[in-house]
Amino acid sequence: MIFKTLTLLLVTMMMVTNTSRAVMEKQTYIIYMDKTKIKSSVHSQDITKPWYESILDSISQVEEEDEEEKEQTSSSNPDLLYVYETTMFGFSAHLSPSHLESLNQIDGFLTAIPDELVHLHTTYTPHFLGLSKGRGLWSESNLASDVIIGVLDSGIWPEHVSFRDSGMSPVPSRWKGVCENGTQFSSANCNKKLIGARAFFKGYEKFAGRISETVDYRSSRDSEGHGTHTASTAAGGLVDNASLFGFAKGTAAGMRYTSRIAAYKVCWPLGCTNSDIIAATDKAIADGVDVLSLSLGGAARPYYSDSIAIASFGAIQKGIFVSCSAGNSGPSKSSVGNVAPWLMTVAASYTDRSFLTKVKLGNGQVFKGSSLYKGKPTKQLFLLYGKSAANNGSERLAQYCIRGSLDPKLVKGKMVACERGITGRTLKGEVVKMAGGVGMILLNSASQGEELFADAHVIPATSLGASASKTIRSYVLADKSPTASISFIGTVYGDSNAPTMAAFSSRGPSLVGPDVIKPDLTAPGVNILAAWPPKTSPSSLKSDKRSVLFNIVSGTSMSCPHVSGVAALVKSAHKDWSPAAIKSALMTTAYTLNHGGRPIGDISSNRSSEMANPFALGSGHVDPERASNPGLVYDITTQGYLSYLCSLNYTSSQIAILLGGNSTCSIDGGLQPGDLNYPSFAVLFSSRSTKKASVTYKRLVTNVGYHKSNYAVKVEKPMGVSVTVEPKNLSFGKVGEKLSYNVTFVVDGRARASGSSSFGSLVWISAHYIVRSPIAVTWQ
Repeated sequence: MIFKTLTLLLVTMMMVTNTSRAVMEKQTYIIYMDKTKIKSSVHSQDITKPWYESILDSISQVEEEDEEEKEQTSSSNPDLLYVYETTMFGFSAHLSPSHLESLNQIDGFLTAIPDELVHLHTTYTPHFLGLSKGRGLWSESNLASDVIIGVLDSGIWPEHVSFRDSGMSPVPSRWKGVCENGTQFSSANCNKKLIGARAFFKGYEKFAGRISETVDYRSSRDSEGHGTHTASTAAGGLVDNASLFGFAKGTAAGMRYTSRIAAYKVCWPLGCTNSDIIAATDKAIADGVDVLSLSLGGAARPYYSDSIAIASFGAIQKGIFVSCSAGNSGPSKSSVGNVAPWLMTVAASYTDRSFLTKVKLGNGQVFKGSSLYKGKPTKQLFLLYGKSAANNGSERLAQYCIRGSLDPKLVKGKMVACERGITGRTLKGEVVKMAGGVGMILLNSASQGEELFADAHVIPATSLGASASKTIRSYVLADKSPTASISFIGTVYGDSNAPTMAAFSSRGPSLVGPDVIKPDLTAPGVNILAAWPPKTSPSSLKSDKRSVLFNIVSGTSMSCPHVSGVAALVKSAHKDWSPAAIKSALMTTAYTLNHGGRPIGDISSNRSSEMANPFALGSGHVDPERASNPGLVYDITTQGYLSYLCSLNYTSSQIAILLGGNSTCSIDGGLQPGDLNYPSFAVLFSSRSTKKASVTYKRLVTNVGYHKSNYAVKVEKPMGVSVTVEPKNLSFGKVGEKLSYNVTFVVDGRARASGSSSFGSLVWISAHYIVRSPIAVTWQ
């Protein structure tokens, strides 16, 4: 979900305040230990205590110099939050600077990372993705097996019709999870569909203080709606006649609608702390989930200091597939988050469904927009913008319809044009309404492109793209009596340009791992209808008293659970496949042409012909049925990831943080990041490279198609680079056979601007399969 900028500012202010205070006082840290050293070291001192208690006792023994310090001793003791022994080895605790100094003296201590906040980033999408009841991945046999999807988010509304368990078999005996009691939540709220629910807030409350139960539930119950929406997108049951005010009416269904759901609430009013996320992941693995879905994250950072990357590395070693949202900071370059190669990083794109409006200006011009307002068309109303609607001295703020910036005497009975940004889109409508306005037009900037969000406004309102917005600004300033009207057309299907990349979807290349293309693929993430708590308004405004069971929202938070559910479908069809094999199947079968047969476009550009490149859509748009039968897969073992980490020149301590213990890199100096057996190719050259500059990468593919299969390679070479593949043909004699090939990239010698990129593809083609990998060459 796209977050309101003011909320982000509040979070940032809170983090700065807490950080400043922590310089003098205690702060929460995530402590990483080497389990191969720490247990023997600590147990040699006191075998009667758990290892973490022995550590905390040892760092609590601070010399007291006077009576005043003695009085403060109890408050200076470390405060343990969580112990981690599954995803990683360590704990989180509230520590003072002297505690940190003492930790450095303990054999087996690796590092301490300050805790921080990260943020939360469907009736029709199954049809759009090619899923049909009774066929293929939605066949009765494939849906019969138990697959458990763990959702780390803002909780869940357990009574929702999407989470009913009618006709479901008993909870599998392998499940070890529980439904924890809390505010308005008990074990009775769980059933054979929702089989687990836990809440994690120890880390959050160290940042923000005790959670106010007038604002949120101090339990797994969802007050925001985000978690309910994502859980139902991944695995919500079939619900007939689902809609929002009649929009998008149809049968709602999660991607794998027979899956069990386990909800782990880690996100609260101001965000989600890493210490809580790691604790939830640790529990989810121990509970027995098969797939983890995380529609949250922060800025990209080195893998050894990225808590989500560390926790998820422990998950994939247990055979658990992990899907994460790419982030909502697009179209800025290198804005993608959750970039570790063992994560499935999901971008967001449009389907061919829209919620059409028409705006007619007084001069006769007509523009198409988007809205979820349910009501009659407006009359032709006087149109205000900026200065013409502003209180004295608030002209700039009035352009964005900030609270208090509009003059009720000017606005009453009129329509106001508001720029997108700074505050939430529906909040702008509320501000106009409170000032007496009766209509609103949301204007896009040039950087926001032709992005059209559909929102459940509290006033007749619509969004418009950048080109229409530019015309309206000029019209209002030039015409002495500008007017406009809005008519609401409703749900429209069949856009041949779909799918199209969303402008907000975060882009690559990755700042910390440019040797891997991120995001990995794209999935539906714009205007997605899914379950919603009835006590949370569709606009998320407190003044909005409307109650709905389904809501339509947008973000990579929405695209992520689509892929989580699809991964669960593939996993049920191929129970012995590793997370890397499932990821490979999803990536190499993704498509890159829209429904009109043209390359998938990018709506951040004002040019409709602009192609989306792999740094926007990854390998392409997810195609569930093809992913279930990919022909070849690129598998990666733990040793493969270890070799990759070694090629990044990580220290043994940094690698131990990810592995949870000691590890050794090969003394072979031939390791290079590009040899990771990834289903795509990211190639880096210096902008000063000569014609002779080259690099060769190795790949290993496994036959999962027909016993006897012959593949020939086809290369679409990136501009400025020649590509040679050896061998050019692969012949498999049986299922499970592995064959390797080498790819050599050679620059053509022409000067290239630093930071520029060119793109191509490498495709293995047989009589039955097309196995495609994108190529991205970047000059640094």
